[in-house]
Amino acid sequence: MGLLLKIFIPLLGVALAFYFYSAPENFSEEMLRGKRVIVTGASGGIGEQMAYHLARMEAHLLLTARTEAKLQKVVKRCLELGAASARYVSGSMEDTMFPEVVVKEAENTWGGLDMLILNHIGYTYFNYFDGDVAHIRKLLEINFLSYVAMSVSALPLLKESEGSIVVVSSMAGKTGAPFSAPYSATKFALDGFFSSLRHEFIIDKVNVSITLCILGYIDTENAVRAVSHAIRSTPAPKEECALEIIKSGALRQRELHYPSRVVGSMLLLQAIAPDFLDSLTRSGYKVENIRR
Repeated sequence: MGLLLKIFIPLLGVALAFYFYSAPENFSEEMLRGKRVIVTGASGGIGEQMAYHLARMEAHLLLTARTEAKLQKVVKRCLELGAASARYVSGSMEDTMFPEVVVKEAENTWGGLDMLILNHIGYTYFNYFDGDVAHIRKLLEINFLSYVAMSVSALPLLKESEGSIVVVSSMAGKTGAPFSAPYSATKFALDGFFSSLRHEFIIDKVNVSITLCILGYIDTENAVRAVSHAIRSTPAPKEECALEIIKSGALRQRELHYPSRVVGSMLLLQAIAPDFLDSLTRSGYKVENIRR
């Protein structure tokens, strides 16, 4: 029976993931042409790749991140790739005023906004939780509260354009995993807040979509450097991930699961066999390589 479960449940998860969460075939790059888009965390990783995809689609881009020199290079490349326009605002999301500054830049430059892609994250460790409550408080400010603040600042513009909010989250925000307690807490907070906000938009007839992107292990430089020594699985490509995020936002999907097979299977197991999922999760780590 145990062997049958191990074979059958992941296969069923694959089928359900493809049925419910694969992007519809009616996506067209024309959907993004001329759209005004903010991308946070755009100096590297998935955010940088989203900027390049959007540039090829001839969108107007406003990029944010902490490091100005990296943003300058990304903006230059976006213009080479065909962006309708590209500019940046550098700063830290630890600054509680920065979200308002970013949105004000979009309003002053474009007079409106069509899509807000929230992708930035703060630094955290990959290890046993060490009891540092101050670290969690700081991480919540960057990974969660600044997402809320950006959305609040952008909402008047998004209501006018009937636009979209795209929230880049993680499987760590759907089910707990070892060695990432502070990070996981912030991602669970995103799911709770934006899922609740989606209800309120529907009740209040606010035509602003909210797409929550549930990502697995992606081959960004930061992720690979942080966890490759301890995770057995192979990371998915950041370029494809970035494109799927853009598609899901343009199509106003409720959620994106990427990679769909892995994430879909895990979410199914969480619903019907949570203890089994926990056991599988723990078996995916090289615990001997985790040093306190």
